[in-house]
Amino acid sequence: MNKARLAAAPLPASLPARLLFAAAALLLALPALPHAGHAQGIVRGAQEGSYEGNRIAGPVGGAVGGVVGAGVGGAVGAVEGVFGIPHRHYRHRCRGYYDGYHHFHCYR
Repeated sequence: MNKARLAAAPLPASLPARLLFAAAALLLALPALPHAGHAQGIVRGAQEGSYEGNRIAGPVGGAVGGVVGAGVGGAVGAVEGVFGIPHRHYRHRCRGYYDGYHHFHCYR
């Protein structure tokens, strides 16, 4: 009587397990990278800093304000991007008031 031997199929020699795990980790990490839209903090910070510095202290203040604004804008933009904080710039389109629950109500 012939007894059949069972053997486990080995992994293909072309792709080691470490490479497969590295590829899977890379694919899972790609959605966590910040998008190009999160990099706007540096540019806007430099624009606002140079505008305010130039308005207050002239051309030298504009140069210094641009450098400082770029640094602060980049730091704030990076923190907002890492933590996923939405940047809300909305204003009410009417005149109104806040009630006791801090809800805004229009007069009209």
